[in-house]
Amino acid sequence: MSEQPHVVNKAGQVSTDQVEPVMDRISDERKKQILDDFDNFKSYLGKRIRMAESIGLSEESMAKVAQKIADYLAKHEEPQNSEEKLLYELWKVGDEDQRHKLAHMLVRMVQADKS
Repeated sequence: MSEQPHVVNKAGQVSTDQVEPVMDRISDERKKQILDDFDNFKSYLGKRIRMAESIGLSEESMAKVAQKIADYLAKHEEPQNSEEKLLYELWKVGDEDQRHKLAHMLVRMVQADKS
């Protein structure tokens, strides 16, 4: 049985080109659970951020992954609540640099929530 590709491998190397295949493997039901409620989304993202921190990923690496995930969500998922709608609208009007900064802010937002 072959191992599925991951965004972050066991050596802690980030492969942002794996974001889409990894996101495609998440079932529609699980995506719905994550995206239906903004607190669920933040909790899910927070768990992933804590995992990334535990293997020593920098904030920059986490922001690059968050940016790829946000790109994927903007292309493939409809916003499910007002918070996601706001993020979607900001994502649409932002240029590459602004989107990257917003990804940093999302990482910091969930880091601040882990208290």
